[in-house]
Amino acid sequence: MPLLSFWKSAKEDVLKMSVEQIVSSAGDGNLLDNSSCCQEFRQFLSVAPIERLFDYSRHCLENSFNKSGLVLQDIVNEFGRRLDFEAENGLYQGKRNAIGYDGIWRAAGEPDLIVEVKTTDYVTVRLEKIAEYKEKLQAEGRVGKDASILIVVGREDTGALEAQVRGSRYAWEMRLISIERLIKLVQIKEKSDDVSTLNQIRQLLQPFEYTKIDKIIDVIFTTTANVESQHEIEQQAPLSENDGMDEREGGKQVRTDPDLLNAKRQQAIDAFAIFKGKELVKRSKTLYSSPDKQFRVCCAVSKRYESKKDYRPYWYAYHPSWDEFLAEGKDSYFILSCMDRDEAFAVPYAWIEANKVNMNVTDRGERSYWHVPVTTIEHGKLAINNSKVQIKTPLEPFRFGFKS
Repeated sequence: MPLLSFWKSAKEDVLKMSVEQIVSSAGDGNLLDNSSCCQEFRQFLSVAPIERLFDYSRHCLENSFNKSGLVLQDIVNEFGRRLDFEAENGLYQGKRNAIGYDGIWRAAGEPDLIVEVKTTDYVTVRLEKIAEYKEKLQAEGRVGKDASILIVVGREDTGALEAQVRGSRYAWEMRLISIERLIKLVQIKEKSDDVSTLNQIRQLLQPFEYTKIDKIIDVIFTTTANVESQHEIEQQAPLSENDGMDEREGGKQVRTDPDLLNAKRQQAIDAFAIFKGKELVKRSKTLYSSPDKQFRVCCAVSKRYESKKDYRPYWYAYHPSWDEFLAEGKDSYFILSCMDRDEAFAVPYAWIEANKVNMNVTDRGERSYWHVPVTTIEHGKLAINNSKVQIKTPLEPFRFGFKS
């Protein structure tokens, strides 16, 4: 059975396969430029869970197998896409009159990155050859004049290659990053919904004072964990939004375990993907999209709040960065998931866009968000309560259930 058909019918079985088995199941099993194997393998990478991509990349480095370097090249380019670059795959093997780059990563408003993937630096890298790729791409107008080169290496101990770059005339147009730190960048991006975090990531990949940026990424990785904790606090309902009846222990709000929140979010996303017949790729902590980014979803999770007569049991924040993400899709939804329910509600973005003006807003200077309180109506059904205009929008038309 072709790989993608097998993936649609038995995802768990595919995820148990090694990357070699996956490649051999793609197309004709022969990984060549423009082959059916190449096309199907890359399509699979575009929808595979990011944790498996991490595993595949490490496997390529730890186990020598036929065309492992080509497989790693495709995985690295997919990492670029998960970092929201428009990644153009290069050639597997050089050809006469063709430019032998491994990838080109582009992002609006940022210099282009010409990517070169190396499994090791034991063999001296020909920097002149890589620089020649850049010159030819610029001559053809395929990259900008300010484009730089990013060398992605398998080993973290890259002292020899660092010294080679630092002592060359290319020191200010080439940078190095290890596979493990590239993985950390993707993890940072997926843990944060903050647009500035993505901008920082892109800037780190550009030439600046340091040749290798691993230590800086370590610092950001730690800092982002703290930002993630603070972001969860913002998801707690203000007292004024919950009739002063929040759960409290010792005068403090009871926080829900972030792991439980993320598990409930993933459950809702998986159920909605099945409901819509779509493949959803994680773009950040709360944001998902189809591989082509035309179908987009933001999923927020609320615990149940105890209030008088169960009037307002759930509450959500809706952030400007989420709004921008959904607005750029052709078919977008804001999913309201509840910790204690095996169902969720996918509100079309068109409704959100039309009703933002009717929502209360918290403005904390650099951070602001709309309030989305959910109330109980007749027969125990739920509705979004637009208290500013005294309108309650039933959620039942947007409901979808979770399959056990």
